[in-house]
Amino acid sequence: MSRKFPREIKRIVVKVGSSVIANYQMKPQRARLRSLVEQISTLNQHGKEIVLVSSGAIVLGMGALRETTRPSDLASLQARAAIGQAILMQTYSDLFKKNKTKCAQVLLTWDDFDNRHRYNNARNTFWAILEQGVIPIVNENDTISTEEIKFGDNDRLSALVAGLIHADLLIILSDVEGLYDLNSKEKKIFDEIKEVTEEIKGIASGTTKQHISRGGMTAKLEAIKLATHANIPCIIAGGEVPDVLPRILNRERIGTFFVEKEDKLLSRKHWISFGAKPKGKVVIDAGAKEALLKGGRSLLLPGVVSWSGHFKSGDVVVVSDKNDQEIARGITNYSIADLLNYTDDKKGRQEVIHCDNLVLYK
Repeated sequence: MSRKFPREIKRIVVKVGSSVIANYQMKPQRARLRSLVEQISTLNQHGKEIVLVSSGAIVLGMGALRETTRPSDLASLQARAAIGQAILMQTYSDLFKKNKTKCAQVLLTWDDFDNRHRYNNARNTFWAILEQGVIPIVNENDTISTEEIKFGDNDRLSALVAGLIHADLLIILSDVEGLYDLNSKEKKIFDEIKEVTEEIKGIASGTTKQHISRGGMTAKLEAIKLATHANIPCIIAGGEVPDVLPRILNRERIGTFFVEKEDKLLSRKHWISFGAKPKGKVVIDAGAKEALLKGGRSLLLPGVVSWSGHFKSGDVVVVSDKNDQEIARGITNYSIADLLNYTDDKKGRQEVIHCDNLVLYK
């Protein structure tokens, strides 16, 4: 039986991990990359819009320097990323040119998602590139960022990009052919997962190629949870599977399929929940928690018992209960200075976070 997608698949984000791109000598796996580029080019020529999120810059930089041990300090990692990024893009550019397809480099940092104006600008840039029939090749801007390198393998970035451009499908190509059921004797691959639960995450195992890949199944499942909450179905499949992309789009049951959640977040609330980096935290009492969980309620000042961080009005903050359990995220109307200087006898707004700017975590 063929796999069913919720709608026609036109716009696809394909994420490729370092273990698919590089071999144990930290050199490009040219045959595999050649096949991948041929598949993407063919799909592009048949009207599909493809965004490629590609890892591999750091590991290729290590290969160029004939290193086998990944550096641990930030400056050295950024240097390898700068060296490897040139190799990676030259490789892609040459391969796409042979297939009569153009590609473009897009380097992003978390700030491009955190800032709402830059978020919208990034989306418009992607759409303009895709309108020209060009393949955007995305990577984190590791050479200038300070936090991105820790996430590894761009799993979360691929999900954020998928949400940003309203993709119809996210495909994560890995060195495994899907999510294995490690609790079964046969170690079969799950065909379909309806929701990434704590039980499902407990099945995940770490990557077997730690010197090449920094991600793992846990990181992939976190990314998939993010994407499915943005109404985007996902597939984890093996990067070595012949003609994997056209076969997936031909509805073959390859890899593990993750069903999208039906309760799609609005674009702004999706940004609050997944795109923006919280600048602080407010802790609320039991009454405020009960009110928020009913839905459609704003967070009022009397329910706030403590706060931390460095936030200003308009920033995203985490809302948690007294047990440090995250309840919601939202855009605060108060800066931390406002809260510190607030006294009961002052008149003014009582709404810390309006319900339209609040996303509950269920």
